[in-house]
Amino acid sequence: MISVNDLSPGELAALLHFHADAGVEWLLEEEAVDRFAEFEAMKVAKRSAAPAQQSAPSSGGTARQAAATQPRAPAAERPAAQRPSIPDGEAVQQARFAAESARSLDELKTAIEAFNGCNLKHSARSTIFASGDAASGIMVIGSGPGAEDDREGQAFAGRPGLLLDKMLAAIGLERSAIMLTQVIPWRPPGNRIASPAEMDICRPFIERQIALAESKVVLLLGNYAARVFFGEGDTIHGLRGQWREIGVNGRSVPAMATLHPQDLLTAPVNKRLAWQDLLAFQAKLATL
Repeated sequence: MISVNDLSPGELAALLHFHADAGVEWLLEEEAVDRFAEFEAMKVAKRSAAPAQQSAPSSGGTARQAAATQPRAPAAERPAAQRPSIPDGEAVQQARFAAESARSLDELKTAIEAFNGCNLKHSARSTIFASGDAASGIMVIGSGPGAEDDREGQAFAGRPGLLLDKMLAAIGLERSAIMLTQVIPWRPPGNRIASPAEMDICRPFIERQIALAESKVVLLLGNYAARVFFGEGDTIHGLRGQWREIGVNGRSVPAMATLHPQDLLTAPVNKRLAWQDLLAFQAKLATL
């Protein structure tokens, strides 16, 4: 096995980042365990025990009768992450009540942090909430927290966040002067897409963030965020660049979708499309 002592600081950092991006949240042991050696030892012990079992006299019905009278050991308690959660319908009602009860963004943040009705929270390290200046009336919503967001506890961290900063600066904006958030507050394990049930539970929270911030215009980043608010199954290339109205708290808010910074890091050729959308978004801001 490769020892930590054999790795350079750079190699160790790269290894830890690799595990974190793969969805590993913590180590189960303080020290590494050689599972291969354990398995070989188990096979040797099993082979040694087999002859002894064959030479032991059969106790027949007496042994079976004694076993039947022995009280059963209580079943081991399952880990908390595997315990059954409350029904999805009840969780949605609880989320809606918690969201509607909040009268400010601070109260809503506290309510989300105290909410335990979504399984995503149990595997995430951080709760991602809106940050920035609500007075701007501008909100940017991503498709969900990534590994860097989860580690740092804020929306749009890491390389996608740096690219977003450049995108905003290109149209005269900066993250501290607008509101940034994610469509769901907890990172799904392994960066998978949130299930429909999970999104139904989280929906009251993102809608309430928009309402309490009194957002006048919304920019949606990525395929998933666009589908959540537009209610369509098209790809981001079919949904981007079009102004639509989304209903929040009894009022309509104009929203546009464009490619997520991570999409642009993966396929830089699409930056020209994102630039067209940003220019349209800038023109909309000029009319507010």
